[in-house]
Amino acid sequence: MSQEPASAAALADEPAPIRAVPLRHPGRWISAVVVIVLVALFVYGAATNEAFGWDVYAQYLFDVRITEGAVQTIVLTILAMIIAVVLGVILAVMRLSPNPVLRTAAWVYLWVFRGTPVYVQLVFWGLFPSIYKTVYLGVPFGPHFAEFNLQDLQAAFLFAVIGLGLNEAAYMAEIVRAGVGSVNEGQVEASTALGMSWSQTMRRTVLPQAMRVIIPPTGNELISMLKTTSLVLAVPYTGELYGRARDISGANFQPIPLLLVAATWYLAITSILMIGQYYLERHYSKGLSRVLTARQLQALADAQNTPPTGPAGGQGG
Repeated sequence: MSQEPASAAALADEPAPIRAVPLRHPGRWISAVVVIVLVALFVYGAATNEAFGWDVYAQYLFDVRITEGAVQTIVLTILAMIIAVVLGVILAVMRLSPNPVLRTAAWVYLWVFRGTPVYVQLVFWGLFPSIYKTVYLGVPFGPHFAEFNLQDLQAAFLFAVIGLGLNEAAYMAEIVRAGVGSVNEGQVEASTALGMSWSQTMRRTVLPQAMRVIIPPTGNELISMLKTTSLVLAVPYTGELYGRARDISGANFQPIPLLLVAATWYLAITSILMIGQYYLERHYSKGLSRVLTARQLQALADAQNTPPTGPAGGQGG
């Protein structure tokens, strides 16, 4: 018997195809127009307001003193972050140590440096030569081999780096500790079962996985550190970007355009750092996706001697 009548009846019973009509979103267009109008009004008002001093802004944007200040800001940020990362890792290890003395010492450090404002700490480092006028090197309660007069040292830049680095180390310690704690303990146990030492386990297993958690907040802290360098005037150190801009504005009595110059340089540097942070995050996030590539599917198929059936988590059909 032919099955054509049955097929025709089945087709007749199927519902008519649904004609999908995209939803309209008039609110999006209205909000976009409102935002564009507000931005245009702000730009026009700023461009026509003489108080901004755009001629002075253009004059000092690439001034040698400003560019040197920008370089000093970058150097200050890098040196302070190096101290923060190294000391932060040490403090994180101390916090994770079974030794109660090390845990307590690390906790007290974090309590002090996270519980007091960074500006107050920088003021303290600026007064450090007044508190400790002379530093002696030698045997405790014994002979001295060398001495340094801190008041004659004139090391404002050094104290600025130390102040920023010690403060940031308290935050980096928590970031590193959270990153190490995010790695499954089974990974460590598996590495130990394979005969890896503790250092090999940390280097090959724990840290590569912990970097996925450590890198994003570290990038944010680096950008925050760049902006925090403007507070080193408390030391006092005026060689960085904001200090140079303030010195110039104190001479020409044009604070607003010089503030805009400093803000422009801060935005330019932070934009470059954000781009670098993006590529670092993308590098360390490899392997997080649940969708396997064609090469990975083929490798799995070869290992199982079966043809690949489709994307990960599903069967082809």
